[in-house]
Amino acid sequence: MKCAECKDKECRQGKDCTNIKEEAQSKYTGEVLKSMKTAASIESRYYMEKNRLEELIIYAKEMNYSHLGLAFCIGLEKEAEVLSGILSKHFTITSVCCKVCGIEKSEFDLERLHNDNRTESTCNPIGQAMVLNQAETQLNVVLGLCMGHDIQFTQNSKAPVTTLVVKDRVLVHNTIAAIYSNYYLKTKFDYP
Repeated sequence: MKCAECKDKECRQGKDCTNIKEEAQSKYTGEVLKSMKTAASIESRYYMEKNRLEELIIYAKEMNYSHLGLAFCIGLEKEAEVLSGILSKHFTITSVCCKVCGIEKSEFDLERLHNDNRTESTCNPIGQAMVLNQAETQLNVVLGLCMGHDIQFTQNSKAPVTTLVVKDRVLVHNTIAAIYSNYYLKTKFDYP
């Protein structure tokens, strides 16, 4: 499949370019189907009206979630505090910082940001997932976890995961700007 290169996108009109349609359709049952219906209703009712945070609140309410987890980067602690405050008006929130457990980078022989003798704790996405799993959250929200750490967190979370913010220190967490910027396209990615 090379859907990104397809100019026609005839799938919008119902064309099936795969041999997985029936198998895929059979998986939309129970909570998965409920999630799809909820997502479709949000798109239909609020198209171009609600931002991602508003949609998150609507989605979680319509899914009857009462307990959300927030896995955040310490670099976004202020944002995490605000987000937790907003979400706690609607849900029980359990939040966990990326440095949970305070594991020193030397424990895993990890590269250090600073070349001095100060303690440098590593991010602990598996620990974050463990904390939220123990709290029995129903939906976990990622707020700015590092590349790779977000993957480890998602793989270890028992609850479904949505990402509200992706970490991008250079582009102020607006990752898509690299694709919209001719400068980045030409000088950084040699595209097209």
